[in-house]
Amino acid sequence: MLKIKKEVPKWLFLLILFCFAADRPKLTKIKVNDNLTVSVPKDWLAMEVEDIAQRYPSVRAPLAAYTNQERAADFSVNVSATQWPDDDIELAKKFFKAGLVNVFDKVDMIDEGIHEVHGKKFIFFEFESRVNGSRQQQELKDPVTTYTYIQYFIEPGKALVFAFNCPRRDREAWQETARAMMAGIKVK
Repeated sequence: MLKIKKEVPKWLFLLILFCFAADRPKLTKIKVNDNLTVSVPKDWLAMEVEDIAQRYPSVRAPLAAYTNQERAADFSVNVSATQWPDDDIELAKKFFKAGLVNVFDKVDMIDEGIHEVHGKKFIFFEFESRVNGSRQQQELKDPVTTYTYIQYFIEPGKALVFAFNCPRRDREAWQETARAMMAGIKVK
């Protein structure tokens, strides 16, 4: 088979690159505390107390939580209740994966592993999940499907958890932004 190699003019390449970049929200850095900075889309809002109570029903409120204007996509930073005695990141990855798989009725893993962000090692899982509906409760009858990108930073004694969530149907619209947000995390 004959292959024709054609160079793309620089102006066309830049135009294509600009069009793809124009679709993604611009991120802004937010200082969560003295040791932690995250990046979220500029038009996102810090969640109200009611939003946090509804989306994160827990005794331990997130350190920070943000949502888009439509309140369909969200990003949170939390401290895991799990106490880590050391920095055995491989063991922690197995533990967190087992926990995620048990929380949902179905998990389709897109990507997982350990990677470096600004010189620090993070455990990450990117997946689609499904929680089946309940026949007994009319308002919870339909299954809930979600796209999630979650990252863990392990320190002796604790783990920081960074989570991005949106409806599975919106994955294509948010996936690159979620990845950029996770790449923008800075822990001192």
